[in-house]
Amino acid sequence: MPFEIIDHVVFYGSMAFSLGIGVYFGFWKKSHTSDGYLLANRQMKVIPITISMVASSISGITLLGYSGEVYVYGANIVWMCLSCVVASVIGGCMFVPVLTKLKSPNVFKYFELRFDRRTKILASCAYTLYVLFFSSVVAYAPAIAFSQVTAVHPQIVASLVCVVCVFYTSVGGFRAVVWTDVFQFFGIIAGVIVVAVLGIASVGGVGAVIEKASNGHRLNFNFSIDPTQRDGFWQMLLGSTTTWIFILSLQPGTVQKYLSLSTSKNVTRVMVLQCFGIATISFVSIFMGLIVYAKYDGCDPLTTGEVARSDQILPYFLVDVVRDIPGLSGIFIAGLFSASLSTLSASLNTLGATVYGDLMSLHVFRGIMKDKESLILKLIVVGSGGICTALTCVVQHMGGIIPFAMVIVGLLNGIFCGLFSLGMIFPRANSKAGTGQKAGAFCGVISTFLGVGIIIAVNQWYTLQGASNYFAKPMSVANCSVSVNVTLSRTQAEYEPFVLFRISLWYNPVMGFLMVIVVGMLVSYCTKPDVYDPNLLSPIYRKTCTNPKLSQKYSAGMNSNHIGTYNFERNC
Repeated sequence: MPFEIIDHVVFYGSMAFSLGIGVYFGFWKKSHTSDGYLLANRQMKVIPITISMVASSISGITLLGYSGEVYVYGANIVWMCLSCVVASVIGGCMFVPVLTKLKSPNVFKYFELRFDRRTKILASCAYTLYVLFFSSVVAYAPAIAFSQVTAVHPQIVASLVCVVCVFYTSVGGFRAVVWTDVFQFFGIIAGVIVVAVLGIASVGGVGAVIEKASNGHRLNFNFSIDPTQRDGFWQMLLGSTTTWIFILSLQPGTVQKYLSLSTSKNVTRVMVLQCFGIATISFVSIFMGLIVYAKYDGCDPLTTGEVARSDQILPYFLVDVVRDIPGLSGIFIAGLFSASLSTLSASLNTLGATVYGDLMSLHVFRGIMKDKESLILKLIVVGSGGICTALTCVVQHMGGIIPFAMVIVGLLNGIFCGLFSLGMIFPRANSKAGTGQKAGAFCGVISTFLGVGIIIAVNQWYTLQGASNYFAKPMSVANCSVSVNVTLSRTQAEYEPFVLFRISLWYNPVMGFLMVIVVGMLVSYCTKPDVYDPNLLSPIYRKTCTNPKLSQKYSAGMNSNHIGTYNFERNC
């Protein structure tokens, strides 16, 4: 079913409104300083920041990826909702107090204070890679849905997403990002409600959904500790907790929004509210996967070839359910684009702060850039958006968006969590042990990139070759109204790879986290310990510090009485 006129009005109207917000804050409420552009002068309120946090955490990956994941592999992914709560508690107690006290929108400044500059630069480079790959996936997700209801190629749609987002992010800055997130949040909610309500009605109610999902093994929860099982309670709890800790506590975009609040109490309020919001929307997205399965129980569109990818199943379902109700397709697609735009804009805005902060740390650029902060930040956002647009060409040739995201993004999430944990939880971890000796933290990151990266690459190669175990739930075409010729191509390989190359993709963040910690501590214990500032340790572990050699080198910058706005030239 092609878009009706009302669908186009709803969809393009939402895009125009987002652009309008960027124009308003870019030309009528213009920020001339880096503090105003990146932190809104630290005067934001709890409710808009909470909504912005939820909206930027719920991307098209959530809405499309979760439903496709449940449809094919079952509802074990629901444990991500629990891990979100666990991660919020851990992050709020151990990490957020240190980073908000630092008062820098470039959180990797922490690594320079705790370790050294090379560790900071390495982390910044890794984060740039993270944002570019993740943003390309986020931009491509709504393109899949749009191409399902129109004849437009996904690559064209993904480019449109990037252009719209880059414009209002670069022009409007942080305020534009937050207030477009607020608007887009309601678009997300409207889209989710439309699909959920109509979907439940189309299959006969919630009871019918649960019954069919149970009969189809979608509610068979796996509690096995076998790491080669694709998904289950432990895979989701451990893997997604590591991921959520980074997203909710350590990600530069998250910390940037915390810093825009005026008090630490407001930060705590935002963390509690956003946890509830993210878990709720994630649960509804997962339940939509069960609704879709109940709808196509007995006539699977993936098997019949009507749908090529699992993350296209929800848009296909949408077209099927609302074909006779003009405007509803537009509402859902607009909500899906809103989810992706909010995530993409937050990532690009934060990447601007990270890259700009690193450039300002180089003395050769300071004289050139200090009077053109706003312009340089905008140019960084535009350049990053262009690279993201190019990378969407890679994403379209990959498999489902959830596995692709977990391969690259999962590894980097684990590395960042491990590196921050190494600095805040392990006082013995060092950065340098004397002239010519290597850093524990630096070695931990490099070895993880090489070691775990190789494991993940080989794992994916075996998966593409069909040599890894296939954990998809059974599908059926027995109830299709027309005859279907099905060629079964999913066969079990004659050989089984080594166990390391069969580990669940959900353990990618855990492997990255553990390897950074283990290698970092081994190198640190084999070398001379560093002096350190106790303010750089997590509050929970600060009282246990017994090393008398505490560095006061950065005490002025970390003093609890330090107030005022962040200035790149002063702090870099």
